[in-house]
Amino acid sequence: MNAIELSIFASRVNAICDEMGAVLQRAALSPNIKDRRDFSCAIFDAAGSLCAQAAHIPVHLGSMAYAMGDIVSKMGWHSGDTVIVNDPYLGGTHLPDVTLISPVFMPESDESLIGFVVNRAHHADIGASSPGSMPISRTLEEEGIVIPPSYLMRGDEIDKHVMSTIMAGTRNEVQAHGDYAAQISANRCGVRRLQVLVRGIGNDHFRLALQALNDYAERLARRSLVNIPDGCYRYADVMDDDGANMQDIPVQVAITVKQGNILVDFSGTAAQVPGNINCPLSVAAAAVYYVFRCLMPAHTPACAGSFRSIKLFAPQGCLLNANRPAAVAAGNVETSMRIVDVVLGALADAIPEQIPAASQGSMNNIAMGGDYAGGAWDYYETLGGGMGAGGRGGGLSAIHSHMTNTLNTPIESAEMHFPLRIRRYQIRRGSGGQGEFPGGDGLVREYEFLAPTTVTLLTERRRHRPWGLQGGQPGKQGKNFLNGQKLPAKTVLEVMPGDRLRIETPGGGGWGQ
Repeated sequence: MNAIELSIFASRVNAICDEMGAVLQRAALSPNIKDRRDFSCAIFDAAGSLCAQAAHIPVHLGSMAYAMGDIVSKMGWHSGDTVIVNDPYLGGTHLPDVTLISPVFMPESDESLIGFVVNRAHHADIGASSPGSMPISRTLEEEGIVIPPSYLMRGDEIDKHVMSTIMAGTRNEVQAHGDYAAQISANRCGVRRLQVLVRGIGNDHFRLALQALNDYAERLARRSLVNIPDGCYRYADVMDDDGANMQDIPVQVAITVKQGNILVDFSGTAAQVPGNINCPLSVAAAAVYYVFRCLMPAHTPACAGSFRSIKLFAPQGCLLNANRPAAVAAGNVETSMRIVDVVLGALADAIPEQIPAASQGSMNNIAMGGDYAGGAWDYYETLGGGMGAGGRGGGLSAIHSHMTNTLNTPIESAEMHFPLRIRRYQIRRGSGGQGEFPGGDGLVREYEFLAPTTVTLLTERRRHRPWGLQGGQPGKQGKNFLNGQKLPAKTVLEVMPGDRLRIETPGGGGWGQ
């Protein structure tokens, strides 16, 4: 393929992912999907290698890219099938992230498997022990319904037993049904669009185009990574706590660079812990892929070829490669952020001008719910914070960074759907670290509850500040308050009407003196 043909092909497969995302967002019922856009869409080839992805959630897409090959090799596939999975130890991230996988066949032949379309969406109600399905847990089973790879649809017909089993653990079946229907619709859209593409260019040409796309991505990636000087670069940071009385839990990395080949080794990281900040290796891989993807040119195709030169190791049973049934609800959202921090910290010794200071280092997870007006409600959101400054300028304020890429939920949406009133929503001035280029500021969000509510907080950077670089100062750590009283970083609360919860998110580190 010449350069123009390859560019057009890449744009067409990316557009399919974008359209899948548009269908999912507009058809979903829950604010978490339709307003926060906590979902991701991608295309994989027949062997389960990543072909294309929309610019959605890094922790979703990187983990899917790492684990899909194993899933597709163990299932039998026929036209009209859709497989559902959320098991973190079988290709998932944490239980609220539910993945739907649909094979793509050409209608002329059930034997001609083209590839797969996939979407992953975060469900605020997956049957956990507390509303919002992000509990202070110690085992995977406490976190909700565990769905191994199962056929949700066979031949375009929904398996009623599988669906009823999932629905049995939810508190709001109408909303849950709507969100799953939206995910099914997104995959159906992707199947049709990919069939149109392949029919137009031919099956053989499609496979050659995928090979050319991956080879091109590998060339671009190696051209970027070879600029990292050969050597071994190390960094260590800590998680504040695990929610189960362990504090200052180390995360360590050693990055070995040799002529553009990268080995990322997490030996020395703490063993898995009793609390829920553990994560499967696929989540660690997502964080590593994300960092190195940021070093590549913007036009690098988001496909498997981009990551061929990157290898990953984490000892079995450690915090970043946990064994079942370790709890993982916060590993996907909080530990993944610290993995990014340590990988960036190590690379700062190698390419200091290209690496920013630490961003807020937390997704500031808030899960809540209860019974109101005769029905159950569940809600989950993450909050933005300060972005780390870099050698080209200051960090952005009140923004989601690194492993999360969602929106902040609009006040109008939260107040319309739930018994909440947002009393304050503002930038947390002065929370970014000082420096030649200052870190971005965090934000302040204050909730007033209008009904009895169970609230769970899973937050980080409440003990240790996001670090600065090149002489820049650290950002301020975050703070959580209920009615003016300071709260732990990870806690569950029973609140009453009139109570106020205030979250002050961390700022980003500064860069330069």
